[in-house]
Amino acid sequence: MTYIPENALIIQSDRSVLLEVHSPGAEAARDAIAPFAELIKSPEHIHTYQMSPLSVWNARAAGMPVTEMIAALREHAKYPIPEAVAQEIASLGSRYGLTVIQRADDGDLLLKMADLPLAELLSRNTAVSKLLGDRASDLIFQVNAANRGVLKQALLAAGYPAEDLAGYVDGDALEIQLRSLSQAGVPFHLRDYQKEAVAAFYQAGRVQGGSGVIVLPCGAGKTLVGMAAMTAVQSNTLVLTSSLTSVRQWRRELLDKTTLPADAIAEYSGESKQTAPVTLATYQILSYRSSKDGEFPHFQLFSARSWGLIIYDEVHLLPAPIFRITAELQARRRLGLTATLIREDGKEGDVFALIGPKRYDVPWRELEGQGFIAAAECTEIRVPQDTERQMEYALAAKRHQFRIAAENPRKYEVVQSLLHQQAGHRILIIGEYLDQLKQLAELTGLPVVTGKTTQPERDRLYEEFRSGKISGLILSRVGNFALDLPDADVLIQVSGKYGSRQEEAQRLGRVLRPKADGGSAQFYSLVSLRTCEEDFARHRQLFLAEQGYSYQIEIVDD
Repeated sequence: MTYIPENALIIQSDRSVLLEVHSPGAEAARDAIAPFAELIKSPEHIHTYQMSPLSVWNARAAGMPVTEMIAALREHAKYPIPEAVAQEIASLGSRYGLTVIQRADDGDLLLKMADLPLAELLSRNTAVSKLLGDRASDLIFQVNAANRGVLKQALLAAGYPAEDLAGYVDGDALEIQLRSLSQAGVPFHLRDYQKEAVAAFYQAGRVQGGSGVIVLPCGAGKTLVGMAAMTAVQSNTLVLTSSLTSVRQWRRELLDKTTLPADAIAEYSGESKQTAPVTLATYQILSYRSSKDGEFPHFQLFSARSWGLIIYDEVHLLPAPIFRITAELQARRRLGLTATLIREDGKEGDVFALIGPKRYDVPWRELEGQGFIAAAECTEIRVPQDTERQMEYALAAKRHQFRIAAENPRKYEVVQSLLHQQAGHRILIIGEYLDQLKQLAELTGLPVVTGKTTQPERDRLYEEFRSGKISGLILSRVGNFALDLPDADVLIQVSGKYGSRQEEAQRLGRVLRPKADGGSAQFYSLVSLRTCEEDFARHRQLFLAEQGYSYQIEIVDD
């Protein structure tokens, strides 16, 4: 048996991969397997990855051959990889594209199977068969266009993800180009990775492209990628995003960096129900209904114009009702933008089926090395509770323990110490619980922004932070997403949403925009010692560990 001690990977027969973090080849090994393996655990010395069907299919859809996946495992393995694993990866990878949705000469949709046994297998699958029309031949079934999305979901669940080559409607034309100078006269251009991302999505207009997800770190210019995709498609575009703040940021960027006039851009929100060739809307307004069983009155926006492109910003937040309508929009080009495809509800497969596969991804540390995002130092500060609080925690019902730990009053002392230590920096404090945030506002004198803060007040505070009039802000979870505060370089997380990996990544992203002085960002996460908050923190850190970040641990003296 060949043994290569300097290699970092141990591949096991259950398709799990162990990465020895301190091995000389750890970084190269991590980058090599990242396209087709997901990080599951990340304790200090050994990280565990899993090669799942979806991770393999995403890599295949992005153009990575199975042979490259297996070669990456062999190249970085400490011991020879089990041949059964190589065979299983090859088998899984080969399933992508065994079913193909295509368009007949007369315009009808067809589902084509790779061979007769597969056609018989899937035609007898309960979920798939009810979505198939007449059998046109041994291997080809007619498909109702209205079932295009739900059929892809059913095929994915059956283990045979479809390659959708049926193409798209063009939508009404839109003349849009990127400027070479912003309105302020500042020159800018697409970075190489942004050009690659757009090319991977659009694929020169071929039916193989036009739908899918681009994954880039916060601060890496996802909005610019979206605008570049609009210039490639040249069609009326609907942009869906997470908040009114994000809608306003999209509008500012479109006016600043494209040739679109102001009257070509409309907001569809609680404040305005206009449409234009480029329409910006929030997930919240679209998923609104007056009662639990009522209709979604704003779904009509999807048919209000002949959209040629729909952009789903922060696609990992896509609400369940929007999934439903997205199943009906398969004839439109669809672009998802996100910093992480992780969904805590496990619906990554629905994103794959309905928006499209992951088309482009780049490791965060790679962009950090090129200076496109700031370097970041992550510190977990473990804060003890006083004896009375620890007893309250011990006696509480399990469902209440997390909040008791999260709102540990001794965290206030740590925040004040960090504010003193980081004086002169631009600081964001972010947390989950409003009482905690209000108490911090009273102690620090910093303004607080929550979901109840009016949009004009939010805009005013954000602008005062950008201008340097105020040096810090306290934010509820409204600060998790699409917040353009480029000078923020310190973030203090006092509490979070249980073990959300997605939230941890988004919050770090608030301070990753490159700094004018080239300095690094500081990310502090405050965790109550000897509580369940420590376990949730370990899970929260998984995605960032996958990107190569590590957390220094500091324990506050009792």
